[in-house]
Amino acid sequence: MSPTASQASDAEPAEGAAAAAARRRELTDRLYTILARYGLLVAFAVMILAFSLAKPDAFPTWDNAKSILTAAAPALIVAAGLTVPLVMQDFDLSFGSMIGLAGGAAVVLMADHSWAWPAAAIVALLLGLAVGFANGFLIAYLGGSSFIITLAMGTVLVGLEYVFTDQKTIFAGVAEGYVKIGQGEFLGLNNQIWIAAGIALILWVLLDKSELGRYMYAIGGNPEAARLSGVRIRRIRLIGFVIMAVSAAIVGILLTAQAASSVPNTGVPYLLPAFAAVFLGSAVFRPGEFNIPGTVVGVLFLGVIQTGLTMLQLQTYVVNLVQGAILIVAVLVSQLGQRTA
Repeated sequence: MSPTASQASDAEPAEGAAAAAARRRELTDRLYTILARYGLLVAFAVMILAFSLAKPDAFPTWDNAKSILTAAAPALIVAAGLTVPLVMQDFDLSFGSMIGLAGGAAVVLMADHSWAWPAAAIVALLLGLAVGFANGFLIAYLGGSSFIITLAMGTVLVGLEYVFTDQKTIFAGVAEGYVKIGQGEFLGLNNQIWIAAGIALILWVLLDKSELGRYMYAIGGNPEAARLSGVRIRRIRLIGFVIMAVSAAIVGILLTAQAASSVPNTGVPYLLPAFAAVFLGSAVFRPGEFNIPGTVVGVLFLGVIQTGLTMLQLQTYVVNLVQGAILIVAVLVSQLGQRTA
């Protein structure tokens, strides 16, 4: 056999092995991408099935579904609002305190000062607008760190809430019309579900269908390139913080309306689940990118877990441990999505 023929025969197996290795890598990458994009949806379905089998008489019922949706509605509003600044790589750690301040202020104005409930609710929303503007100005225009500024602002808002409520739980004097906002129903579903769905739809249109939303994603992707393209970065970042704070104020109104009372620090428990839901959502549909549909899935996923664990009569600390672990996993899954995007 000639040297040329011998070399050709040796090259054929090498080329075949290289092609096979390339196919395996392609298959692995494809499975990796599918896992990153749809893994949470699969886990969601498995979770529903597991709780349904564990509690067949209680979990897979329409009444329980309505209960989960009602409980998840405030969380969805705050998580959808949080998605907006996170799209631009800004953090907001003040929204839990904003929830407490808005709800507490509205109840105090009705109970102690005999304000009509629409006026009290408007004041609560204006407080959210003012706080969002303050956060946005300090961060976008003065260059403060979003993490530090909003953390400090949260402390300020707790102090303001205590000024309004004197750190007391207020039960009396809440107007009936105000209570109906959180307790009333429309077409068999609690009002909060419709309000949450409406806000999520509005923010989805804002982020995915509007020019402003495209600018927000551009800022989050490369702020310097966005600036050079003529995007008004500071103004748009300020708008993001306003949306977050107003969303938190709406949640404060809904929670106090549902309870017909004001309890100090009402919004604190929403801080961790909101971040967990948004980061989980960044691994769904568009891996590595914060998006409203993904946030909706993340909120419902956490709602199902919390309801299921409660039905299993597990203690509160177990639920907290699970939520904390989910946030850690959510961040890691989000990083996985960024690598596969």
